[in-house]
Amino acid sequence: MEEISLEDLRQDIDGIDDQLTALFARRMELAAQVARVKQRGSGPVLQRGREEAILARLAAQADPRWQPALRQLYATIFGLSRAHQRALLADAATPLRTELAAANARGAQGLPQEATVACQGITGAYSHLAAGRLFRTPQVVFLRSFEAVFRAVERGLCPYGVLPIENSSFGSVTRVYDLLKLHDCRIVRSLRMPIDHCLLSQATSLKQVREIFSHEQAFGQCSGFLAAHSNITVTVCENTAVAARMAAQAGREDTAAISSEECAALYGLHILRKRLQNEEHNETRFICIAPQAIITPGANRCSVLLSLPHHSGSLSALLQLPACLGVNLTKLETRPVPGKEFEFLFYLDFEVDASQPAAADFLEQMQELSEEFTFLGSYKEELPGADG
Repeated sequence: MEEISLEDLRQDIDGIDDQLTALFARRMELAAQVARVKQRGSGPVLQRGREEAILARLAAQADPRWQPALRQLYATIFGLSRAHQRALLADAATPLRTELAAANARGAQGLPQEATVACQGITGAYSHLAAGRLFRTPQVVFLRSFEAVFRAVERGLCPYGVLPIENSSFGSVTRVYDLLKLHDCRIVRSLRMPIDHCLLSQATSLKQVREIFSHEQAFGQCSGFLAAHSNITVTVCENTAVAARMAAQAGREDTAAISSEECAALYGLHILRKRLQNEEHNETRFICIAPQAIITPGANRCSVLLSLPHHSGSLSALLQLPACLGVNLTKLETRPVPGKEFEFLFYLDFEVDASQPAAADFLEQMQELSEEFTFLGSYKEELPGADG
C-alpha cells in the first residue's frame, strides 16, 4: 500500500476547508433569513433551547472523542450567527442604545477643562494628582472615603469624582469595584499614572525611623522595602497624603510616611528614599466617574458589570463572545454578591468604542447572555506621558 504523503494530507484538508467555508457562508445566509422572520415577531435572537437541541443532535452523531471540541466549535458558530442576526435586527430604541446615543451627544465636545472634582484624601493625595492630569484646572473637593466620593457624584454635589481602581503591581482596589455596583455612576475617563513612592520624614536619616504611616496599597507596593526593614512599625492610615501630614505633625523625628514627592514640599518633610516600590514600572489606574455616561471623541475602552445565570456554559459563552467578534478583553474582575453564597459579579473592560454601531451590537449580545447587566461607560484611557 502506497504511503500517503504530507502534501496529500494537506490537500485533503484544504478541500475540506473549502467545503466548510462554503457551508459556513450558506449557514450565515440562512441565519439572516431567520432574522428577517424573527423581525415579524417570531422570537428573540437568543434561544438557548434551540441551541442546546442542535448540540444534542450533533453530539449523538459524533465520536465521543470529539464531542467537547464540537461543542466549542458550535458555541463559536452560534455566537457569530447571533452577532449577524443582532446587526440585522438592531433597534435604535432599546434602552441600551438610547443610553449610548445620549452619552455620545453629551460627550461630543469632550470633558470640560475646568470642573469640580471629588477626591478621597487631602492635598497631595495621588487622586488629587490624577485629577490635575485629567482636568486642566480642577476645583478639588476632598472627602474622607471612596464611598463619600460616589455619594457626592451620585447626588449631584460634584459633577465628577476621581478614584484609584487598580495598581500594576498590587492589584485591584476592591472597594471601588464594589461601589460601582452600589452607586448609579458611570466611568467617563481613566488614567494610568506612574507612582513613585518616597519615604518622607522630619528625620534626616533612615536609621532614626521607627514608625511608618501610609495607605495599605502603598505598603503592599513597597513590601520589599518593608521586609528589609522589619524593625520599623507600620501604621495604616486612610491616604498617603494623610500619612505625610501625620509624619509632619507627629512632633517626632522617628516617624515617616510612604507618600509622593509632591507631599514632601507640601508638608515640609525630607525625602529619605525614592522609588521604594517593588516594581520599577509601578502604575495606578484612576477612573473619573460622573452621574451619567459621557462618551467623548477618542473613547477606546468600555466597561460593564454583570452577573450570569446559573447553568453550565454561561461563563464560557460570555467569554467566547469577544473572541468571536474580534474584541480584546483587557480586564476580568470577580466580586462576591453581598448576601449570596458562591455568587459573583463580573467586571469586564474591553478595547472598544461604544460610539460605533458594531460595539452596540456586541454590548446587547453580552446583555442578552447576562442575568443582570450594567453599562459602566465607554471612555478614553490616558496613558503615561500622554496629553489629556
